[in-house]
Amino acid sequence: MSTDGPTASPTVPPHRRPKVIKTNQQQVFLYVVLTLLLSLATVWAGRTLVHNSETLTFAVGGPNSDEALFAAKLAALLKNTASRFRIKVVNNADNAKAIAQFDRKQADLAVLRTDAKVPLRARTLAILEHDLVLLLGPGNKKIKSLAELKKKKVAVVAESESSLAFVRSILDVPDSPEAMKIQMAPQGATLDKLFAPTAGFSAVIAIVHASRAVRDKSYEQVAKRGGFTLNAIDEAKALARKFPGISDETLTAGTLSTSPQIPDDDLDTIGLEWLLVAQSRMSPTTAGELARTIYENKSALGLDNGFANRIEPASVEKDAFVIAHRGAADYINDDTKSFMDKYSDMMYLGAAALSVIGSIFAAIYAKITRIAPEKASELSTAILDIGERIEHAHSLDQLECLQDELEAILRGAVIGLRDGTISTDGLDTFKLGYEFVRDEIGMRRDYLKRHASEAEKTVRDAGPAQPDDSNVVVVKTAQSA
Repeated sequence: MSTDGPTASPTVPPHRRPKVIKTNQQQVFLYVVLTLLLSLATVWAGRTLVHNSETLTFAVGGPNSDEALFAAKLAALLKNTASRFRIKVVNNADNAKAIAQFDRKQADLAVLRTDAKVPLRARTLAILEHDLVLLLGPGNKKIKSLAELKKKKVAVVAESESSLAFVRSILDVPDSPEAMKIQMAPQGATLDKLFAPTAGFSAVIAIVHASRAVRDKSYEQVAKRGGFTLNAIDEAKALARKFPGISDETLTAGTLSTSPQIPDDDLDTIGLEWLLVAQSRMSPTTAGELARTIYENKSALGLDNGFANRIEPASVEKDAFVIAHRGAADYINDDTKSFMDKYSDMMYLGAAALSVIGSIFAAIYAKITRIAPEKASELSTAILDIGERIEHAHSLDQLECLQDELEAILRGAVIGLRDGTISTDGLDTFKLGYEFVRDEIGMRRDYLKRHASEAEKTVRDAGPAQPDDSNVVVVKTAQSA
C-alpha cells in the first residue's frame, strides 16, 4: 500500500477576457478625434468651395483709358492679396462700347460716367471719381450764364467725344449748324492757345477729374499770366434737377491755384461721377466682398494721373442716380458685422458635418468595432465545467482549487457588472449555476471529510500491527545459519 496521499490536480486559471474597457475607450477616443478632424476638413472644403476662385469680366475702353488702367490695378491688387476674385479685362474701342457689352450681359463689371446711358441692370459698387465742369473765360472776361454761350464758339477740353455731347446738352444747343460752334479742343492744346485771338474761342469748358485738377499746375501758370477767369455756373442746382446724372459741386477757394488764388472764394459749378457698376444678378456676397476690398485698398487703386484717387462708397439712397448693389449696401450699412454674422454659415456647416459624421462613427462603433460586454449567462459554462470536475476531486486540496476557481469567476462577474464588461443578460442563470456548483462543492467537501473520519476510525480499531510469521522464520533461519 502506497503511503503517498492523493495529489491535487493543477489549478487551471479562469479565462480572462481582453481589457474591454480600455479597448472601447480607445475606440471612442479615436472616433471622437476622427469626427472632429473630418468635420474641420468638411468645413474647410465647404469654405473653399464657397470661396473658390471667381473670375469677373471687366469691360473697359481702350488699353490706355482711365477705366482700363484702373481695371488692371484692381486685377493686380486682387492677385497680390490672394483674393478669390480674378479680373479678366476686356478692351473695347471706347467706353461706350464697353457699356454696351455690359448691357448685353457679357461683362460683370464696367465703369460709367453719369452722363452716359445707364443699363437697367447696372448697380453701383463704388464712386471712383468726380468730374468737375470748369467754365473758363479769356483774360478777365466774366461769363454770367451758360445761355450767353449758345451762339458763341466754345472749346471743350475733355478726354472723350462723349463730353462734347454732354456740353451741348447742358447748353441746350440742338443739332444744327450752330452746334458745330461747340467743338472739341485739339489734343494737347493749352489754355493760352485756345484763348489766343487766332483761335477765336469765346470760352473754354473743361471737364476734368477733381483729383487731377487739384494737382494740375498748368492752371496756376496760366493764371499768373492773366490768361483766364474761372466763372461760376449759377444754374448748377437747376441743371442737377434737369439732368439726374449731374451733381451740383462747390469749388473751394484756391482749388486750381493758390497764387493767385483761383477761385478767390467758394464757387458753384456742376459735376459728374464715375461709377464702378456690377450686374444686378451678381451675388450679394461677391458684391460685398469686392466693395470691401476696394474701400479698404482705395489708396492703392488710384492712378498716377489722378483718376480714382477719391474713391467713395456707393450712395445707398433710394433716389441715387444708379442705386447701390445690395451686397455693397449691406456692407456700407453694417461695416462691423458680428462674429456670428461673419461665420454663421461655416458654423452651421460645421454643426451639420459634426452631427452626420458623429452619427456614422457612432453606428460603426455600436455595430462593428465595439467589443460588446460578455453576457452573464455565458459565464455559466465555466461554472458548469467546474461542477463536472467536482466528482473527480478526491482530496480537500483539489476541492479548494475548484472553490478558488468558482470564487474567481464570481469576483470577475461582480467587477464586470460594475465596469460594464459583463451585461446583466442571463444573470439569473449565472446565479442559479453558481449556487448549484457552490452547494455541490460543499456536499463534496462534507463527503470527503466524512470518509476521511471513517478511515481514521478503522485504523484505530485495528490496533498495533502483529509481526509476520514468515518474517520470523526467515530471521530464525538466518540466525541458525
